Amino acid sequence: MGEMTRVEKAANLGAVVVPFTATAAAIVLLWNSLVNPADLAIAAAMYLLTAIGITVGFHRLLTHRSFQTSKPLEYTFAALGSMAVQGPVISWVADHRKHHAHTDEEGDPHSPHVGHGRGMRGVLAGLWHAHAGWLLSTQGRADWKRYAADLYEDDGMRRINRNFVPLVLLTLALPALAGYVVSGSFVGALTGLLWGGLVRIFFVHHITWSVNSICHFLGTRRFDTDDRSTNVFWLALPSLGESWHHNHHAFPRSAVHGLGRREIDPSGALIAAMEKLGLARNVVRISPERQAERTL
Repeated sequence: MGEMTRVEKAANLGAVVVPFTATAAAIVLLWNSLVNPADLAIAAAMYLLTAIGITVGFHRLLTHRSFQTSKPLEYTFAALGSMAVQGPVISWVADHRKHHAHTDEEGDPHSPHVGHGRGMRGVLAGLWHAHAGWLLSTQGRADWKRYAADLYEDDGMRRINRNFVPLVLLTLALPALAGYVVSGSFVGALTGLLWGGLVRIFFVHHITWSVNSICHFLGTRRFDTDDRSTNVFWLALPSLGESWHHNHHAFPRSAVHGLGRREIDPSGALIAAMEKLGLARNVVRISPERQAERTL
């Protein structure tokens, strides 16, 4: 695909700046006690729903096919992931598959290690690019037909992809509606929108982007891989297990990223629960023997 258009760059810039600005305002409001348990509960619920849409839906199910589920549930995960406001589902999957095809080498959409120069300036430039800078240059440029043909050929998935903007509006409307229902006031709707909408999007964004940046720069490694991916333990809980990123790059199709006994992986636990309930099948797991073969 060609260069990003000005409209695409402006939309992505807005998706970065608006939640950041709202979060800065929310900190001031929090300092002045203009927040209540209902707002935080709405924010937590929306965070979990949309973060699971990314980790379980966009990533483990649709990108890597680490398990199978019914079409209605697959489409539900695709819609929830879209509501995280990280781009339309087919673009997201294509970009991530391209990342795995060219990890930390030329062609990787968001490597912190390629083409950013040397020294501290190069380190900072690389981290910025991997975290958010790529959204203004390489995001959404992966060829759908090459990297996401299975989704491109799925009529239902293309419909969800086309309706990305309505899903963005829905992800803002739902917490506002919840705030109004709980409080019965317009102010409650506004604080629901602020905390459950914009602030929640800010946190989901930056936790996800930290996997692109921090988890290719700092952390631990125990498997023999050709890239520079790392495991970052302190991001495990907020990322719902995605920060065991080195494990994931060693075994991309694994439904579980936390391969060690002490590696917390809420997304992997959810998939296991779905399997027990008959909602997930053909769940890919990595045996201890296969792990041992690749241990450094």
